[in-house]
Amino acid sequence: MEASRFTIAQPFRPASRAVPRARRWTLPTQAAYALVAGVIGLGLFASLTPSPLYHSYSVLWSFSPLTLTLIYATYAFGVLATLILAGGVSDIVGRRPVLLVALGGLLVSTVLFAVADSAAWLFVARGLQGLATGAALSAASAALLELHPRRDPAGVGLTNATAAAVGIGLGMLVSSLLVEIGWHPRVLPYAVLFGLIAIAFAGAYLMPESVEKRSRLRLTVARPAVPTVVRRQFLLASLAVLSSWSIGALFFSLGPQLAGHLLGTTNVVVAGIGIVVLAGAAVVAQRVTGRTAPWITTAAGSVALAAGVLVIVAAAATASGTLYLLGSVVGGAGFGAAFLGGLRTLVAAIPPAHRASVMAAFFVVCYVSLSVPAVLAGVVDTYLPLETTFEIFGSVVAAIALVVAAEAWRSRPAVDVR
Repeated sequence: MEASRFTIAQPFRPASRAVPRARRWTLPTQAAYALVAGVIGLGLFASLTPSPLYHSYSVLWSFSPLTLTLIYATYAFGVLATLILAGGVSDIVGRRPVLLVALGGLLVSTVLFAVADSAAWLFVARGLQGLATGAALSAASAALLELHPRRDPAGVGLTNATAAAVGIGLGMLVSSLLVEIGWHPRVLPYAVLFGLIAIAFAGAYLMPESVEKRSRLRLTVARPAVPTVVRRQFLLASLAVLSSWSIGALFFSLGPQLAGHLLGTTNVVVAGIGIVVLAGAAVVAQRVTGRTAPWITTAAGSVALAAGVLVIVAAAATASGTLYLLGSVVGGAGFGAAFLGGLRTLVAAIPPAHRASVMAAFFVVCYVSLSVPAVLAGVVDTYLPLETTFEIFGSVVAAIALVVAAEAWRSRPAVDVR
């Protein structure tokens, strides 16, 4: 009885219960897959957005072609710095945090472009854009295979290659059209780009994390590495990239000038048509060869790439706009097929724990192939006629492409991954 009165006299204290934390709503897997593919395309879209404006910048702020080349080099070295020093970070901390930081950097760089009032602003904006693009490409490429419904390396390789080609073509086309409209041409392209990046940022915030075992970022240099088991495939993919992205470098640095001269126009849309045609032909070739054995795709694509570049060299020598467009179609198809074949070979062989690191190393090769020829061509163009510069570099690219075709054929038993 006494015990009962004692119990009743105690104040009521509700039992402490752990309230389960509500799970954050995330995008469905298929939507997240489309998002990271879009980030790859958007990174290349952003890199082409300033291209139609460079001539206006040089006239407005009176800087030389060499300065323009250095601005381009700043972007390329920014990409390479991120890929080399932090390309595998998303393997440690996860894909989502890296994508959010990268897309945030792209937003800031886009604002800097829009408010630029001197060449110094272009250097800062282009450098930051390069740093952010390197982080975005490595993390998004690694996430593709993890988010694919069937974890299909062939499908992932096709998506990655197609997203890159579409980003290149649309970046040049959309920016050129917006510049040609004439309404705030140095602001409107960046306003559109800012909106696209903001949408991607919101999507990345809502995407599921595809890395299961994550840890805190260690303050060490996370250089991209290629495990021994995948080095042979990496070599073939690198050779294919060396030839295919080198032709991209020629088009990005000299293509609009050459097209303007051969087609007799100052219209930035027409002058950039070679890049758009190159990218469009690449996408078509990739869709056609998406399920062909990678070594066949790489070999045939490299032969077509060499043929297309030689046609463009002939166009420069004979001042033929028709040959230039024909060479862009053939070379673009070769570009798309060769790049896809090498990428599919690599993606199928990457160990899960090294996806971001290996893809970072792959994109290092891509951007070395894209930046070094472009910078060299820009320097040579200050001393030699444009046509001569294109003939020299085009011939070298064609020779490299034929070497790649021979290597793909020679190694066909080892890399025939369907």
